[in-house]
Amino acid sequence: MKIRSLLLACCFCSQMLAAQQQVADPVVLVIHGGAGTIRPEQLSPAMRDSLQAALTQALRAGYAQLQAHHTAIDAVQAAIHVMENSPLFNAGKGAVYTSAGTHEMDAAIMDGATLKAGAVAAVSHIKNPIDAAIAVMRQSPHVLLVGKGAEDFAFAHGVQWAPADYFDTPERKRQWERYRQRTSKQAFVPVSSKDAYYDLHEWGTVGAVALDEQGHLAAGTSTGGIMGKLPGRVGDSPIIGAGTYANDTTCAVSCTGTGEYFMRSLAAKTLSDLIAYKHMPLQQAAQTVIFHIIQPMGGDGGLIALNKNGEFAMPFNTSGMYRGYITRSGKIFIAFFQDESK
Repeated sequence: MKIRSLLLACCFCSQMLAAQQQVADPVVLVIHGGAGTIRPEQLSPAMRDSLQAALTQALRAGYAQLQAHHTAIDAVQAAIHVMENSPLFNAGKGAVYTSAGTHEMDAAIMDGATLKAGAVAAVSHIKNPIDAAIAVMRQSPHVLLVGKGAEDFAFAHGVQWAPADYFDTPERKRQWERYRQRTSKQAFVPVSSKDAYYDLHEWGTVGAVALDEQGHLAAGTSTGGIMGKLPGRVGDSPIIGAGTYANDTTCAVSCTGTGEYFMRSLAAKTLSDLIAYKHMPLQQAAQTVIFHIIQPMGGDGGLIALNKNGEFAMPFNTSGMYRGYITRSGKIFIAFFQDESK
């Protein structure tokens, strides 16, 4: 009995120590740059370095807002700005093309403290779509605006305009040409082979979840959608509860992957509900959404989630997901593939 009691005491002490360490340096910002079928051998050292630098810059930008005592919304906006401005991701500057050869972007933001949210969809002339989403949340009684109406509203509230060719990049144009060659005259052909999926660089949706010093959470997501999508197609990113969700009492979530599956399962809200009503730990709830709901439907992708204790989750069922986090003390972690531990 004495040995058993000693073992139980040691186990309890170890758990307490782990909890104290977590509380001492909680994660305050998690980001993703998209999930996909990318494999280690397909990522050149130069590209890996570029992605590492961009993700690090995004984390530091969001962290600077938190260090300046700003809100979780400000941190999410700053982090996503960096990724929207980089041609490496499928958001903002690096957005993919529709079947008509145009760009249509979506973005959303949600405040976990108030449950207020804002989103825009199918916009083509907004330099940073996340700014337009925030404007909708703060300056209108609505949640989602689309197309020209969203653009007119955004510009009227000081959001920066950009010409259509701003979003063009040489690499996206090459991918678009390859897509057109493969699909011929068909309006939209989903990519089926993993090599083609990687080659077309369809992954790259960006997102961020943050925890500020007041204990409030926020989530944001921004995307260019799917290469060759029909004009007017909207994915999960701007749909509150599907690709983006935040609630201080549960968690903040940003999803990435084939949006139709996340929409049909209301993935982000489902994760929150598993915590609220099933009392699941964050990690278990996140794993359940990806591996027991999305995957059996035939969907692929991943998500990032964060709660008010600084606990986080980053599950994905593809071979890779660009992701990273920063702790309250400034410790940064960045990874790309399944076998990279946190």
